[in-house]
Order: sequence, then structure tokens, then C-alpha cells
Amino acid sequence: MKYIGAHVSASGGVENAPVNAHAIGAKAFALFTKNQRQWVSKPLTSKNIDQFKANCEKYGYQPHQILPHDSYLINLGHPDTVALEKSRTAFLDEVHRCELLGIDRLNFHPGSHLKKVTENTCLQTISESINITLDKTNGVIAVIENTAGQGSNMGYRFEQLAAIIDGVEDKSRVGVCIDTCHAYTSGYDIKTEQGFNKTFADFDAIVGFQYLKGMHLNDSKKELATRVDRHDSIGKGFIGIDLFRRIMNDPRFDDIPMILETPNTDLWPQEIELLYSLIEK
Repeated sequence: MKYIGAHVSASGGVENAPVNAHAIGAKAFALFTKNQRQWVSKPLTSKNIDQFKANCEKYGYQPHQILPHDSYLINLGHPDTVALEKSRTAFLDEVHRCELLGIDRLNFHPGSHLKKVTENTCLQTISESINITLDKTNGVIAVIENTAGQGSNMGYRFEQLAAIIDGVEDKSRVGVCIDTCHAYTSGYDIKTEQGFNKTFADFDAIVGFQYLKGMHLNDSKKELATRVDRHDSIGKGFIGIDLFRRIMNDPRFDDIPMILETPNTDLWPQEIELLYSLIEK
């Protein structure tokens, strides 16, 4: 079963996210459980929590169909001790919010070395950050998103994702989200059939499909290996429609939330419909 959705608004309260997802015909959704551009937000109220769960039940969204995203401010590999502690505190709050809402996974960008420490040191710090949070929480999977490798961002190679996972003590509570735009611009040629086959054979060998807990389905405004993160609407960018046809017909991508983060939100209902239409009968 394919669960396609989008990163919908939670404006006015997290309880509105499943309502907004249902309105666009989504079978999955992503949300921010707090303001993604602030370090500290008001705690979730019991009304927020109860209504979120009620709306998920009303519209048929189970935990494995929901992929929340953490704050963009968080850097779990930060080389500065004070800044790292701030990020770890914020990340713990994000995971705790997921616990309260009954969500079983949280997507996050791994972190950046800011050209102040080695890549290996940064990767070890990210693993340590995950361990600290998992030790203090229950049931929520930390889902590492691959990046485009822009600036000093880590996680743009499968080997880096594998290194982070290797440093996580509880392997049952760590996973990966593959963003198609990020994969393409970081250098994985998923556009062609040969490139698609090689990329995901490599992913399985280096990381393992058992760790795939979500996807972000985005076309790209930038070409292969440019290391620039610019999403485009499905079929409108440099990747094109064939990749998404392959994904929709590949059972390895079943039963996980597959989330649109494409730039024209007005197109989301049509894009969801388009993706489902690609499934071969």
C-alpha cells in the first residue's frame, strides 16, 4: 500500500493537520508539532492532543502514515558545546511532543559541521545526540533525512547515514527518510532506470531497506550533483516523472509515509492524484 500525502499546515493547532491532509486527498501527512523557526514553543495542551488523536481516527491516519518534521534550527552535530546543548534540548522536546500525540517517528536533518570539526567527528556527535534523546523517550523512531549536501550539511551520502545509524545504540528506534530531490542533487542519478536501480541497490547494501521509514517526493529545480536544495513540482523539474512511476510501482516503498514538499501547495491534490495514477494495474 502506498501512502501519499504532503507537509500540511498545523496553523491554529496540531489538531488541524489531519483535517488539512484529508482535504487534499492525502493518505499520509507531515506537520510541524511546534513553530519550526523558534527554539521554544508553548507546550501541547490536553485539548490539542485529544483533538489530534480524534481527528486522526476520524480520517483514518495511523502512526505509520504520519511523518512530522523537527525545527530547522536544530543542529545535532553542532561543533559548539553551548549551541549543541540547545539543539539537543529542542530535539528532546520534539520527540516528547510526538510521544504525547501518539506519533511513532520524527524526521530530522542530521546536522552540520560548520567547517569547524571533521566530518567523522560531526557524525559521531549526531549519533550521540540521538542516543541521549532515545534514552529519555519511548516509542518514537529518530528518522534521519538525507540532505543535498549544501554548505556543510552532513547526510548527503548513504555512507554518512550508515555511520550515524552505526553509532546509535537502539537500532530499532532509528531510521531514514529519502528525499528524492536531495538524493538527485547530492549526486545519485535516480532519473534513469539504470541509475535508479544502482542507487537503491547501493542504499540497501550500505544502509538497508529495513531502515527506510519515510520519503519526501520532490522534483528538483537543480541538476544532478549540484549540491543545491531546491524542490520543484512533480514532473516539472530536472528529475521528471519516470522516477516517481518507478517508486509507485516498487513494493520496497510500501507502507511508509511518502510526503510531498513541492513548492506549489495548490497543486498538492493534483500531485497526489497524479502519483496514484502512475500505479500500473
